Amino acid sequence: MRSQGRTLTHNAMKAALLPDRGIIKVIGDDARKFLHGLVTADILDLTPGTARFCALLTPQGKIIADFFVTEAPQAEGGGFFLDIPRALAATLVEKLNLYKLRAKVLIEDLTEILGVLAVWDGSGTSKQAKVNQSKTKQGLSYADPRLPALGFRVMIAPHRAAEAGSELGAALMGAEDYEAHRIALGVPRGGLDFAYGDAFPHEADMDQLGGIDFAKGCYVGQEVVSRIEHRGIARTRAVALRYDGATPESGAPITAGERQIGTMGSAAHGRGIALIRLDRVAEAESAALAAGGIPIRLIKPDWARFSFPGEIKAAE
Repeated sequence: MRSQGRTLTHNAMKAALLPDRGIIKVIGDDARKFLHGLVTADILDLTPGTARFCALLTPQGKIIADFFVTEAPQAEGGGFFLDIPRALAATLVEKLNLYKLRAKVLIEDLTEILGVLAVWDGSGTSKQAKVNQSKTKQGLSYADPRLPALGFRVMIAPHRAAEAGSELGAALMGAEDYEAHRIALGVPRGGLDFAYGDAFPHEADMDQLGGIDFAKGCYVGQEVVSRIEHRGIARTRAVALRYDGATPESGAPITAGERQIGTMGSAAHGRGIALIRLDRVAEAESAALAAGGIPIRLIKPDWARFSFPGEIKAAE
């Protein structure tokens, strides 16, 4: 595989500009308290260089948008920056402004001037990525709070992506390479593996990936999320899978024999993610699983702590 005129090894550091991401800035005397009272993660102890994975929910507990929140150092002006799906940036700005009331905060959409560079270690580990994170001065950087193997991210002016990649010692790849890495890790992505406005955080595996703080106080939708957690009633999950041959189409029905048990999401290079009714998998017992007629095998990533039915084995 070649990129930018360089020959890559499997273990080389890689970087990709993610065109589907946008940036929102929230600043002001009440910014920390304001965000903390709305989202699923604890923002009170957030410090520069770190981030929280979280979501803004409807009062019914459904995901309006999931995103990362990081803090800029005071020496660089301070404030909180939200790394969010680009298509949802305007919606989130509108929602935040609705909740603002008299809070001393300013909410600004920076999507047209800032983007997100994802940087990861081709070996699938986080050790080298952590070393390289401290080497960039091109933008605001933070480790991906979901999984160490996802590396880190840099909020950056898009035209500086190549320069940042060079500074980091990372080969600049296409966004599809990062997508394949994400899918191989079994990490779901909103809009592809679950629908915004229709999925609970547990269904998107946010409880497994550090996206919900069950010890914090109230936030929008908190009662519903807590009830699902304490009663253990999350029957639907975004689940990783393997397939051979043709790539299943997004939206294809996942079937166990003649019964539909889920819907196919994103896929690449023999790996995929689907939204699955786990209770129906259990009921189907030994029935063959397929995605739009293509045979599949469900797998359990190392990070997943929820119970799988039947004989689903851990990912290799």
